[in-house]
Amino acid sequence: MMGKKILIVDDEPITLQGLKKTLESWSNGNYEILAAPNAQTAIGILEQQTIHVLITDISMPEVTGLEMLKILKEQNHFPVVIIISAYSDFSYAQEAIEIGVVNYLLKPIKKQKLIEEVEKALQVEEKRYRSDMIEKVVDDSLVNIKSEEEHIGPIKKALDFIEENLEHPLTLKEVAAHVHLNSSYFSVLFKEHTNMKFSEYMTRSRIQKAKNLLLTTQLSVAEIAEAVGYTTSKYFIKTFKEYEGLTPSKYKKLK
Repeated sequence: MMGKKILIVDDEPITLQGLKKTLESWSNGNYEILAAPNAQTAIGILEQQTIHVLITDISMPEVTGLEMLKILKEQNHFPVVIIISAYSDFSYAQEAIEIGVVNYLLKPIKKQKLIEEVEKALQVEEKRYRSDMIEKVVDDSLVNIKSEEEHIGPIKKALDFIEENLEHPLTLKEVAAHVHLNSSYFSVLFKEHTNMKFSEYMTRSRIQKAKNLLLTTQLSVAEIAEAVGYTTSKYFIKTFKEYEGLTPSKYKKLK
């Protein structure tokens, strides 16, 4: 199965095929190397597929490399970009950097230099991917609660117990018993120290764990529902959609 995709765009057929051949040889099947003879074709590919690294000539007829990048940025189809050009033009380079290009290579490009820059671009893409995953998964309200260092003993103990037992259908009464408190008193104390009802905290914690599993594992929705303490996948799907605005299956496709 192919991994990440690299798209090369150049209106010079010899250059295009040369770059493609170099990267295919280096890739050894680990990456899918695509080629487009112009910006219009490239935009079509980017709209249909996830491209991780884009290598594009800056001077092309009809739609230039820079114009294409501006269009992609507006459409939110912006991968990690390497610009290539036959001309050393500082104004082009400056504009490319402002758009978000990671490097600007002058033709003719040595094979080893191309490979080095593509490897760097893939590292940048991987960092972006991880950052995006964290942003998709993290619930800021939970982070704020868990980072609070002034929680009194019973509340801290309760938070740890919940974290360790999310796969079980925990109730307020069970958690209160674990920290040796009356359930009514524990409910008030929990809300006072977290600014969140126990039931909401449980739901948010389960949803966050579910998001992580959806994006990092091949588990089915039913298996994930069970892994985060829901007795039925139907109720899990309903709750997930209420909090995230889309079903678990659609969320899984975000990765």
